[in-house]
Amino acid sequence: MDSNDGWYRAVSSRDGRFDGRFWIGVTSTGIYCRPSCPARTPKPENVRYFVSAAAAARSGFRACRRCAPDAVPGSPQWDSRADVTARAVRLIGDGVVDRGGVPALAQRLGYTERHLNRLLTDELGAGPLALARTQRAQTAKTLITNTALSLSEIAFAAGFGSIRQFNDTIREVYGCAPSELRRGTPRADGTMSLRLSYRPPLHADSLFAYLGARAVSGVESYDGGGYTRTLTLPHGIATVTLRPGDGCVHAELSLADVRDLTPAVSRCRRLLDLDADPIAVDTVLSADPALAPLVTAFPGVRLPRSVDGFEVAVRAVVGQQISVAGARTVLGRLCRDGVFPDPDRLLALPDEAFAMPVARRETLRRLAGAVRDGLPLDGGSDRAATRAALLALPGIGEWTADYIALRALGDPDVLLPTDLGTRRGAKALGLPDDPAALLRHAERWRPWRSYAQLRLWSQA
Repeated sequence: MDSNDGWYRAVSSRDGRFDGRFWIGVTSTGIYCRPSCPARTPKPENVRYFVSAAAAARSGFRACRRCAPDAVPGSPQWDSRADVTARAVRLIGDGVVDRGGVPALAQRLGYTERHLNRLLTDELGAGPLALARTQRAQTAKTLITNTALSLSEIAFAAGFGSIRQFNDTIREVYGCAPSELRRGTPRADGTMSLRLSYRPPLHADSLFAYLGARAVSGVESYDGGGYTRTLTLPHGIATVTLRPGDGCVHAELSLADVRDLTPAVSRCRRLLDLDADPIAVDTVLSADPALAPLVTAFPGVRLPRSVDGFEVAVRAVVGQQISVAGARTVLGRLCRDGVFPDPDRLLALPDEAFAMPVARRETLRRLAGAVRDGLPLDGGSDRAATRAALLALPGIGEWTADYIALRALGDPDVLLPTDLGTRRGAKALGLPDDPAALLRHAERWRPWRSYAQLRLWSQA
């Protein structure tokens, strides 16, 4: 990309808000950095700009060992946008290419491999293989610094096809041999301690309280400081504890299979909405006098998303017309073995496991069948098509479909105007509580109505 005065000002001021939005390659050193790198600011003529770390690596730059440009929050536009490029990036982040290659990614998105490669290269400066390769290098680095695994075990756990490929990639990306990245004594108990970065501010209290209030016994717990839950990952069951820290969220992760590190990190980041741009969101919402005091008092409110879209969909159906406490009790009966049931396990449950009306039980079974048969409920889904498919299922109306869109699909622009909590919150803020009138008023909140929704619920 060509030099840009605004971007260079961000680099000169070491503005951390731009970390993950773009990366800089310094031609005089051959290193690429995040905009906030503490090193001496390079001359403008020595700077190249990239919209992905993979594009910088593909152009021959190696990652700065000082600012770790591969560990910044993800780009907020790939986190929130609904187009094919953004969906592809989210799926790559979840390890789809590592598990099934580019053919699996293309099939999931409904495009040919060639067209998908062209789309990503045009917008990101790198195709799906290059994006996945850079991600594998970061995964390998995390395993090197956080586990006692041998380098050969790490190579295959991170998704590399050979030891040679692993060594060559680490040397290209980090400018050193893999063994040089290992410092200190890694933990030998199988638990990894990770730092999940985000763009400040982050209103951690409201985010963790929301998750804690809905914690299902046996699957989740919240002690007022840390949120712990099980994760069902491609190669086994994991456990993670998440605690807010200064400038990061601390994650204590225990995996059944280290190949699941990439999807585990991706899903934790997604659960906590860590790749959002809170400044952009709060700027729009604070322009409404009714919301401005809330934004000032509680900046950086995030969307509590999900680690599994089917789980959120089940929660949405179970929660129809009952209290949060009541939903927790019902869900606890479905999750007696410590993990949230996947579609096959839910379909195998006997009638008596469903403490709910028969119609709702059958809605859950229809939903499970649809997901088992290929209905995707994650960040890589086509939002409009998924919503339409959900509404076609008997027992799922607009409230349920939109709740799933907000939490499972990560749609940043959802409002639930007929929801009782929404209407009570709106009334408390002096906003219209009639659904049609509230929808008209909420046009000024686009494209961040989901974040306004959280603030309305907080006032209910």
